[in-house]
Amino acid sequence: MKHLLNTLYVTTQGAWLARDGETVHVRVEGETVLRVPVLTLGGIVCFGNVSCSPFLMGLCAERNVALSFLTEHGRFLARATGQVHGNVLLRREQYRRADDEAGSAVQIARWCIAGKVANCRQVLLRAAREHPDATASAVLQEAAGRLASMLRGIPMATSLDDLRGFEGEAARSYFATFNHLVLVDKDAFRFTERSRRPPLDSINALLSFIYTLLVHDVQAALECVGLDPAVGVLHRDRPGRPGLALDLMEELRPLLADRLVLSLINRRQIGAASFHKSEAGEVRLLPEARREVLIAWQKRKQEELQHPFLNETVPLGLLPHLQSMLLARHLRGDLDAYPAFLWR
Repeated sequence: MKHLLNTLYVTTQGAWLARDGETVHVRVEGETVLRVPVLTLGGIVCFGNVSCSPFLMGLCAERNVALSFLTEHGRFLARATGQVHGNVLLRREQYRRADDEAGSAVQIARWCIAGKVANCRQVLLRAAREHPDATASAVLQEAAGRLASMLRGIPMATSLDDLRGFEGEAARSYFATFNHLVLVDKDAFRFTERSRRPPLDSINALLSFIYTLLVHDVQAALECVGLDPAVGVLHRDRPGRPGLALDLMEELRPLLADRLVLSLINRRQIGAASFHKSEAGEVRLLPEARREVLIAWQKRKQEELQHPFLNETVPLGLLPHLQSMLLARHLRGDLDAYPAFLWR
C-alpha cells in the first residue's frame, strides 16, 4: 500500500524555496524558517509571490514531488514537472480509449458520473437524517430521490453529451438544496447557485479553493501511476486543462471537498470575517482563513474509511491515488470496468 505523504503549502509572500541536499529549505527575508526532507513530501503548493530555485525544481522532478503554483487567492497558475513517468504503452492505450468517444470513453465516463451522483446523494441523505428542521430534511430527501432516479438512467446513456446532461441536471438538484446544509450564520453563508470565476459568495469561494487543492492531488496521483492528466474522457482536450484529473475528481468532490466546506462553516472554524469582497463582487478568503482551511484539509486527508472496492481501510488522502491506480488497471485490461469510488 502506498503511504500518504505530506503536502507542503507555502503561503508567506516573498518566501524562497531552495534545495539543500535532500531537504527543502523555506527562507523568508534570508532566514531559513522551515526544513523538510523531500522524502516525506508528496507535493508542494506555492501561493502568490513564492519562488523556487531551479535546483529544487530538479529535485522535485527526480523524486516525483508535485510542484504547483497558484495565485495568492488559490487560482491555479502553473505546474512544474520533470520527465514523463510510466509505461508508454499504458498512455497509448489511454489515448486510444479517449478517442473512442462512442465506446470506451462513454463506459469510463458513466462510472465517473455515477460515482459523483451517488456520492452527492449520500451527502444529502446523511444531512437529511441529522437535520434539526423537518421541512429542510424533507427537501433534502426529495432531492436525494431525484438523484436516485438519475442514477437509474445513467447506465442507459449512449453518448458523452447524454452523460453531461445527467451531470448538469444532478448538479442543479444538488446545489439547489445546498443552502439547507448550512446550519449556522445563514445570512453570512447564504448559497443560491454555483459561481466559479469569480466566486460571488463565501461558500463558492470555499468550494473553489478546496476544489483547486483536490485537482492538484488528483493530477499528481495520475502522473504517479503513469497516466496523462491532460487527456480526459468527459472533459475533452483543451490546452492547459487537466481533463482526466477533472474527470476523476468528480466522484471525490462530495466527500473530500463539499463535506469539508460544510464542516468548516457549521463548526464555526470559518466565519463571515474570513472573507473579503471586492468592489467587483469577487469574494476571496483572507490569508489567515486560507491557513485555517489548509490545516483542515491536511487533517481531513488523514481520516480513514474502508474502500468499497479494495475492502481496505485507507486514509481519505489516498483516494486520488487509489482511483488512479484502478483506472490504470482497467486500461491495462486487468479490470473489466473502472470501479468508481462509491461512498457508503
